Amino acid sequence: MAKSKILIIEDDPDIRELLVYNLERDGYLVSAAVTAEAGLSECNPDFGKGLPSLILLDIMLPGIDGLEALRRLKAMAHTRSIPVIMMTAKGEDADVVSGLELGADDYITKPFSPRVLIARVRTALRRNDDSGSASTSSQVLACGDLVLDRTRHEARLHGEIVDLSATEFAILALLLAEPGRVFTRPRIIDSVKGPDYPVTDRAVDVQIVALRKKLLDYGSRIDTVRGVGYRFKDGA
Repeated sequence: MAKSKILIIEDDPDIRELLVYNLERDGYLVSAAVTAEAGLSECNPDFGKGLPSLILLDIMLPGIDGLEALRRLKAMAHTRSIPVIMMTAKGEDADVVSGLELGADDYITKPFSPRVLIARVRTALRRNDDSGSASTSSQVLACGDLVLDRTRHEARLHGEIVDLSATEFAILALLLAEPGRVFTRPRIIDSVKGPDYPVTDRAVDVQIVALRKKLLDYGSRIDTVRGVGYRFKDGA
């Protein structure tokens, strides 16, 4: 089985060395870049090294910062589906929210435990791989002009592709698979991230806001059930 390739974009040499050591010890192929510019170059299909399976992206970088790098990654067809985990310092809540809205799949706050980091990486990769693991009968989910194809990991609205992050896609698939059912925030986290995953309800709310924006006229179908959670309203 081919090893997953992880790209690290981090300018701090100590953190970068720690990441490389722990990821390689866990069996991943690892490459590292000091700047966003270098990291984006490695994501060029013509670079010759193959695209990464996941990117660990620091927010505070010299030159192009992490948020701008993330914006560019999600704007390119060949990189938009690659899971991105942001690495942030404590107190950078605004950057975390901005990153999630731009399509980041997760974040981890420095200083972090290597065990927590590896768990986050495994979860993100597994979530991406599991997008096509459902039974054939449930590979395509649809409501009117909104269609999700789990095999292709593709969402279309009125025939046009909708750019969704892996997390946004997973949340929408969860809601769309059972229209009308109310999912609590903890239930959404458990389904999308895995049980006992350390993430706040606020992170779910941010993903829902981003989903509603991207779904345009269908965004209002993601209904907030006050004090409980969210559901997808089927029908007109």
